[in-house]
Amino acid sequence: MAQDNTKIPVTPGRMVRLARLLQFSDSTLPVGSFAFSNGLESAIQMEVVTDGKSLQEFVEMAVRQAARMDGIAFLHAHRAAAAGDHDGILAADHGLWCRRVGEEQQQMLARMGRKFAELSLRIGDFPQLIDWLAQIKSGQTPGCFPVGQAVALAQLGADEAEAFVVHQYAIAAMILSAALRLMRIDHLETQRILFTVQERIEQDYEAVRDLSLDEMSVFAPVFDVLVAHHTTAHVRLFMN
Repeated sequence: MAQDNTKIPVTPGRMVRLARLLQFSDSTLPVGSFAFSNGLESAIQMEVVTDGKSLQEFVEMAVRQAARMDGIAFLHAHRAAAAGDHDGILAADHGLWCRRVGEEQQQMLARMGRKFAELSLRIGDFPQLIDWLAQIKSGQTPGCFPVGQAVALAQLGADEAEAFVVHQYAIAAMILSAALRLMRIDHLETQRILFTVQERIEQDYEAVRDLSLDEMSVFAPVFDVLVAHHTTAHVRLFMN
């Protein structure tokens, strides 16, 4: 059988863009995610999460919630960045901040957002993040992590679907990384959960892609209780 030596055409910059998207989705990206468990610590303390099965259910709940709150702001910020609409970026930032209930949740968004902007500007050329970071430092905008992430990914040339995948992946990876330090579970099981949870990414994207900023909302009372519990916990490893 003759070997097909036909070369696959490569769009200029596509491979570099893919490599950088992988870098920005890496769970080891130093933006402070290691300090947060996204409610998992309280879920374990209150025995909502006790094993691999309940951990997977928790992660699925978290990414579903993230899509309908952070994910909507993320998509609007990505579109605004692609259009050069700085006011649109700020609207997404303020919109998400006002809807994130709880001091620790807001703290997570702001700390990771600022660190992400500072990191991005150290390693690459992201002109829209220069103004955004300056406004964070002056107190004009809160600096939510998903918004900064969306701006950077838009400037890397990622379309909104690709960028949304990076955002959702980061949520799941952060929780599973925390799980390895909080419960008796191994890397093989967390990788299985991550692999399985990613099956819902297209479903979540289709559910929120056409929603407005005013339609950001979630109904997860158990999660809200867990976040509130963590605020007053006497012993804790994570900031939330």
